Amino acid sequence: MAADTTELQRQAAHGSPTKIKTAMASAAGTCVENYDFVAYGTAAALYFGDVFFPSTDPVVGTLLAFATLAVGFVMRPLGGAIGGYLGDKYGRKPVLVGALLTMGIATVLIGLLPTYENVGILAPILLVIIRMIQGLAFGAEWGGAVMMTFEHAPWKKRGRFAAIPQAGNPLGITLANAAFLLSASLQTDWAWRLPFLASSVLIVVGLVVRMKLEESPEFEDSKASGDIVDNPLTTVIRNDWRNILRVISLRVVESCAYYVTATFLLSYITQNSDHGRTVGLTGIVIASLIAVPVTLLAGALTDHIGRRRMYLAGTIAVIVFGFPMFMLSNTGNAFLIVLVFVIGIGIIHAVFTGTQGAWFAELFRTNTRTSGASIGYQVAASISGFAPFLAVLLATKFGWAGGASLYVLVGVIGLLGVLNTRETWGPKERANVDAIIAGKSNTAPSEART
Repeated sequence: MAADTTELQRQAAHGSPTKIKTAMASAAGTCVENYDFVAYGTAAALYFGDVFFPSTDPVVGTLLAFATLAVGFVMRPLGGAIGGYLGDKYGRKPVLVGALLTMGIATVLIGLLPTYENVGILAPILLVIIRMIQGLAFGAEWGGAVMMTFEHAPWKKRGRFAAIPQAGNPLGITLANAAFLLSASLQTDWAWRLPFLASSVLIVVGLVVRMKLEESPEFEDSKASGDIVDNPLTTVIRNDWRNILRVISLRVVESCAYYVTATFLLSYITQNSDHGRTVGLTGIVIASLIAVPVTLLAGALTDHIGRRRMYLAGTIAVIVFGFPMFMLSNTGNAFLIVLVFVIGIGIIHAVFTGTQGAWFAELFRTNTRTSGASIGYQVAASISGFAPFLAVLLATKFGWAGGASLYVLVGVIGLLGVLNTRETWGPKERANVDAIIAGKSNTAPSEART
């Protein structure tokens, strides 16, 4: 027991020797995955309505483009279930490598697709199929990356470390939108093809880095002690379904609010302003750059004040900001439009993503952690994929107030989620970890949880 206690002390106080390398590799892959997935959203808002769904009514084309965007989100729960099962059963690392490779191939193929003008109805069919593959890969990615980093980290700094792969989200978003901003001046299909083809460089880098990772020490401990369950997916659904529902409600506010801002609002501004596309893309790029340090800061702050308080602040901000966001955008003032994206993405969204990694991981035991967190996370993402589509429908009937109301509604859903989810890193948990580091306890927080 002394040896076990010493090892537990070491893990709690220092984490694994490769914790920083693991965090950076996870972030690199998350960056690539988000570049690929978000590139589709940007292309759907700006190009795909005309390229793949030509129509005399531009609103119809936009709706159809956003519908294919949603298809990828529908596939994400399945990807999360598969990735979670494999991650809890066979290890986190194989899932990270496989998901990134699959996503990369699908994204490059989008850049090579023929258009409706070339092959007719076959073009949107191929687009939907590839989008489904993207959704599977992206669904499998998140749980492995965040859980791997979380489990390598020192226990008192898990909020900080789990935020590192989350910071890859806005970095990937930055690169994707920057690519479209740079290619926007092109007057041919290369304006949307190049950003997809360019992702091949990022994919190679991400794969090389991830192949060198070591497996999660907590997974290895569970495997050595015989704690791996036969079917982690059914086990977590049976025993932890309440926490899965909590994760869904907490994730819905983050994801829906983001896509209303970055996809619907971008499309709205583009259609109502001569320079809306350039201003909107510029705003998203600036906001995403700001979101990287804000995400890291939010994660670090949760190590000191807890996860719940940070998320509560974010949900209240969404409820308050919903209508002002569109009012500022309606001014047509470039500075104010950029400011809207900075607040919505650079601050509010970053607070959510910086908090999620550690909070969601701590709601589940090690042997079902990837499955539980991934299912909740990706089911919410599938719901969120319809946010731009629903926002367009609401705006068609109620004007900009329809989109604003949807934004506020998801804030209320998130607030209810926060109020019904326990704090996982409060004074009691911090005291328990201090006792482990001091050698006065050998019970890990996940083992003490009922």
